[in-house]
Amino acid sequence: MIARPQHNTATRPAHVRSRKSFDHSPMLVFYELTRACDLVCLHCRACAQKRRDPNELDTTQSKRLIDQLVEFPDPPMLILTGGDPLKRHDIYELIEYAVDSGIDVSITPSATPLVNRDSIRRLRDAGISRMATSVDGADAATHDANRGVAGSFDHSMNVLRIARELGVQTQINTTLTPANVDQIETMGERFGELDIALWSVFFLIPVGRATEMERLNADECEDAFARLHAQAELQPFMLKTTEAPHYRRYVIQNTKKQRSGTRQEFRPDTSKVLTTSATADREPPRGFIPAGVNDGKGVMFVSHTGEIFPTGFLPIHCGDFPTQNVVDVYQKSPTFRMLRDSDQLEGKCGVCEFRNVCGGSRARAFGVTGNPMAEEPDCNYIPPAFHGSPPCPPSLVPTA
Repeated sequence: MIARPQHNTATRPAHVRSRKSFDHSPMLVFYELTRACDLVCLHCRACAQKRRDPNELDTTQSKRLIDQLVEFPDPPMLILTGGDPLKRHDIYELIEYAVDSGIDVSITPSATPLVNRDSIRRLRDAGISRMATSVDGADAATHDANRGVAGSFDHSMNVLRIARELGVQTQINTTLTPANVDQIETMGERFGELDIALWSVFFLIPVGRATEMERLNADECEDAFARLHAQAELQPFMLKTTEAPHYRRYVIQNTKKQRSGTRQEFRPDTSKVLTTSATADREPPRGFIPAGVNDGKGVMFVSHTGEIFPTGFLPIHCGDFPTQNVVDVYQKSPTFRMLRDSDQLEGKCGVCEFRNVCGGSRARAFGVTGNPMAEEPDCNYIPPAFHGSPPCPPSLVPTA
């Protein structure tokens, strides 16, 4: 079968969206196709199970959901997640339907035997834009302990190799914890050899199975930011954090105009922190997250049964599909609107000069305090205004 041509969809300019556009359109919509999965990951948000839920949205309902995504003024990218989305027998049909509707689609399959050369080829031919694979350590012992299945690390490495051979763009998702934080440099070096487009580093949120896991404290996060920032300068891939928007603040504060052939810059006009190779004449890869994206702010999550949340890590129920239109929920839900209003941030986040480009993890604030607008629990930065001091120099302050 010949690979389907990639459409020049409405989501391709997503990298240059302004924060204002997030009031009417998310940049990313995560659709949890199923909670069924054969792994037993320690940090699983979904508390995944072996069997599919009989109440999952069916094929027809899933297509109706895709139809509604196209109704957004700026249609979002669609990330198919789970559980393991390959547990759905209609997965290729849904991808084709979304791509034919003009939606850019990525997928995050679990590293089980279901993801193999044949399934990756079918994903490519269906029109997938990117496939994300989780790697939670520089070696099998660290990764497999976190994923709960021996051999998972080797399989993930093989999946990345096969995808590269088949011409499928890839990214690596890593959950950073005290168990693997000492491997940042080793992981960066290893991942730099895999021709990935993006390394997405997730900072733990106390939700699902992760409520029992130890996470990095504020000082440890700051140290991790420094080391990740160094890797972003050294390695050929893009690097972003998930549920650690204060990494953007760190990058802005430590921006260097030029260093060892790598360009780092903050662009206040597009509200983006970019890391690009000065020797490569290319745009950032699809899926790079601009500054300002946060829980419910440029992001929406739809569960396997149609429940709508700001993200999968912030379990505040905001609506239900198909009884409610996802466009209406995103634009009009009091919770979504509150999360997009930086003036409602509390504590030091509320007076921080980086609140519009960062804003702290709303999911972590809720998970730790029960208040989604509380200050970021795992940030050690003290804004000058928090103690009545003058703000930082205007050259470093992001525009609204």
